[in-house]
Amino acid sequence: MANPRFDRSPPERDPTRINERIRVSEVRLIDEQGNQVGIVPTDQALSLASERDLDLVEVAPDARPPVARLLDYSKYKYEQEQKAKAARKHQQQINVREIKLRPKIATHDYETKKGHVERFLRQQDKVKVTIMFRGREQAHPERGRALLQRLYDDIEQLATIEQEPLQEGRNMSMLLAPVRVQGTDAERSAA
Repeated sequence: MANPRFDRSPPERDPTRINERIRVSEVRLIDEQGNQVGIVPTDQALSLASERDLDLVEVAPDARPPVARLLDYSKYKYEQEQKAKAARKHQQQINVREIKLRPKIATHDYETKKGHVERFLRQQDKVKVTIMFRGREQAHPERGRALLQRLYDDIEQLATIEQEPLQEGRNMSMLLAPVRVQGTDAERSAA
């Protein structure tokens, strides 16, 4: 990847066509109140926009004819940025953590790995539990399934199975998702 300090490519230009950039002969016009004016020649729409001290903005370029609105473009762009920012703010990042086990795992090792899975689930991360088979262990996939079922039974109050145990070559994996807590913090603060 190129160093961003030395990137000489021009900055991304806004692809939205406004005013004189609209090069079609006619547009379906929507006025500033959101009422449909109808299909009008682009020149007439541009003169209408300049009369009202607004911009003619193409909002649906793929439609036939393209749909254009009369609005204050800088205000419109600002509002779109605010909506995108709010959407990102309320988005929750989901991490998938992976724990690897062997079919012949010792009791203490199993307890340690189970503790890791519990910690990940409490942090609201998904956990992919993978059992790695080697050599003759591949002849007994039921042992892997039994181990995954035992793990799920031990942490049932914290997790739900999102993907059942699945054998993929030498590995068998299962995806666990954290249980959604009733009455989360956001719901409590809204009440």
